Amino acid sequence: MRLSASRAVFPAIFFATFSSSSPIFRRGTTVQMNSSAGQSVGAAYFITNEQTGNFVVAADIGADGTLNLRQAIATGGLGLHGNNGGVTDGPDGLFTQGAIKVSAAARMLATVNPGSNTLSIFSIDPSDPINLKQIGDPVGSGGEFPVSVAFNKAGDTLCSLNGGQVNGVSCFKVDPTKGLTNISGTNRALNLNQTTPATGPAGSASHIIFSEDNTQLIASVKGLPPTPGFLAVWDVASDGSLSPEFVSVAPAQGGLLPFSMTLIEGKNAILATDAGVGFDIFDFSTSGDNSSNVSSVVAIDGQSATCWSSFSNQTGNFYLTDIGTSMVTEVNVDANLKGSIVQQYAQGNNSGTIDNDIASIAGKDFMYILAANATAIDVLSLNAPGQAQNIQKIDIAGPSKAAGLTVSTSVQGMTTFIKQ
Repeated sequence: MRLSASRAVFPAIFFATFSSSSPIFRRGTTVQMNSSAGQSVGAAYFITNEQTGNFVVAADIGADGTLNLRQAIATGGLGLHGNNGGVTDGPDGLFTQGAIKVSAAARMLATVNPGSNTLSIFSIDPSDPINLKQIGDPVGSGGEFPVSVAFNKAGDTLCSLNGGQVNGVSCFKVDPTKGLTNISGTNRALNLNQTTPATGPAGSASHIIFSEDNTQLIASVKGLPPTPGFLAVWDVASDGSLSPEFVSVAPAQGGLLPFSMTLIEGKNAILATDAGVGFDIFDFSTSGDNSSNVSSVVAIDGQSATCWSSFSNQTGNFYLTDIGTSMVTEVNVDANLKGSIVQQYAQGNNSGTIDNDIASIAGKDFMYILAANATAIDVLSLNAPGQAQNIQKIDIAGPSKAAGLTVSTSVQGMTTFIKQ
């Protein structure tokens, strides 16, 4: 797809590192929550995103897909809430997907520290994935209020999306012994009129991913209705640097607030949740603008804020979560990129379903949904298309309080690692 370029090169930015002086929040500090409940097949992770200190919380995944909260490890950085209409607490404080991400290929985990403008990276013990070892010190994210991270396919490059007053993207080499080092020529601006912390959700940065072939880096930005948002697309050169300017891709007519992005594999296309409508499909497979291809906007009746998405290889469908209705919507995208709603699954009124991830265990897929208002995780077994079933709602607040860990509706992100 050939598109008009816009925006400018990112200005020079300081790369400050952060180190907490409080012993309990010093990097690597571990808080034990529960003992092992038997052999695990992997782990699920999210962050506390507390302003007094950010922690990665790790839960064992059992062979039946259920979770057991095990421990939390300090990132060496701070969490922070965005400003939502004057409200600076509550669920979805980052207005984003991908605040924490795993690379299975590299056996690494990365997270944002929005309150200290840093990123932290950990190695994952493949034999016991709840055991994380921080590699190097936290590094500056290349801007302010980092909200989302993405690994390339090999796991040797990590890129961050900054959503504050200094907003844009920045990329880093991933070294298994040294941690993160900045890649020259990757600090690129979005030039959003934003604050630190970000004001949103409308008008805020949403998510960052690599294209399926790793030749492009893509960031989503919500619009300020009636002005629609866009996807910002940079080309990735062989040396890892990014094109000086990004290409701005608008959704099809009716699209407003592009949020999460999930690749439609083999189609050079993206399904993006749209908090103002339902979801958008971006088709990059043909030349010309969106009016000449099959990009589309699909409404979800009764939706409030459909913002997060994942794909199930086993069912072949996408699963979207709505923070307002606490509903999971299962979506099919056919070979012609036509999207349709398959089924919906209620997760409990006002539970605040936000970020999610899907893991495959012995040929079966399970969905893990962070329910921030309920300080819980909902686990769904994706038995077949249209036949998802809730199998667990695991409490986060109780075990955290008992362990002395501060956990509230600030929690963000969801990512998983499965043993090979």
